[in-house]
Amino acid sequence: MANRAVALRAAQAALAAEHAAVYGYGVVGGRIGDDRLAEAREGYAAHRARRDELVRTVRGLGGTPQSAAPAYALPFAVPDAPAAVRLAAELENRVAAVYSDLVRASDGSLRRQAAGALREAAVRAVRWRGGGVAFPGLTEHAAPAAPASASGGSDAL
Repeated sequence: MANRAVALRAAQAALAAEHAAVYGYGVVGGRIGDDRLAEAREGYAAHRARRDELVRTVRGLGGTPQSAAPAYALPFAVPDAPAAVRLAAELENRVAAVYSDLVRASDGSLRRQAAGALREAAVRAVRWRGGGVAFPGLTEHAAPAAPASASGGSDAL
């Protein structure tokens, strides 16, 4: 395995992102229109499954999986369905970024799993946004996010 400590830190970061995505998809599901509700439910289920997989991965690397925060600050207000769509795309971009780091920090089966998760997040982001980016998971190549607006909670999505 590549440096185990580096891989563990990257796996913990991916786990934190998955916790935030699960929370965020709860918000998305509450605001999304009926026409995209099934898509939101699929995203929620996918992130729960990845979260559970990462809990096992962190333990396998000798770490103690971090718990979800009680709440997360949203990157912007989500008062309606269009904002929920933007939030879902932002969640996927952020998840893709941490999986990109995990791909770099790992090898073997963990790298393959991380690459698969990166690909899935990039595909979901494209579906939510209606278009793609050249380098999914690399924030320096992504479009800037909408202005932030704190909505309480101790952690940011």
